[in-house]
Amino acid sequence: MSADVHLGALLQRARDGDRESLRELVHELNPVLWRVARGQGLSADDAADVVQTTWLELLRRIHEIRTPRAVTAWLITATRRESWHRRRRDRRDVPDSDGVLDAAVDPGPAPDQRVLTDERDRVLWRHFAKLSDRCRELLSIVAEVRRPDYGAIAAGLGMPHGSIGPTRARCLAKLRTMLLADPGWGRHD
Repeated sequence: MSADVHLGALLQRARDGDRESLRELVHELNPVLWRVARGQGLSADDAADVVQTTWLELLRRIHEIRTPRAVTAWLITATRRESWHRRRRDRRDVPDSDGVLDAAVDPGPAPDQRVLTDERDRVLWRHFAKLSDRCRELLSIVAEVRRPDYGAIAAGLGMPHGSIGPTRARCLAKLRTMLLADPGWGRHD
């Protein structure tokens, strides 16, 4: 059974009141929605709010979705739209952050390990940012799920289904080439 058929069946059973099917749907698609929200430039807290709002919107409109097999595309689109709304609202509201950093506790790794990890991450993200918007969005989504549903991703990103795998491979190859050409990439391993 393909992923879109499986997820569509879960949605249909959730419509009929099966809470376990709804839990499974959330479990399967939450990482995708989280990545979509974060890919729109939201903080972790804002992304969590957007994803929760998206799930609530699905529950409000669960009987309005005409094609249950398209639930992933519907959720990706709803997450993207809610992310855009959140970013617009956040631009208007500038928070007062005096003292917030002073009270924060750092539970992270030791400083020497963090320096190495931060440098490696800086190099990786610098090259990742050089990829096209399409590559960045596609790689961000497929990196978050165990078995990506290419049909749903294609619908959500407006790409032909058959181009998802080859596009992903080209994007990864381009990133790999850039990283291997960067003298700062290999010295921390």
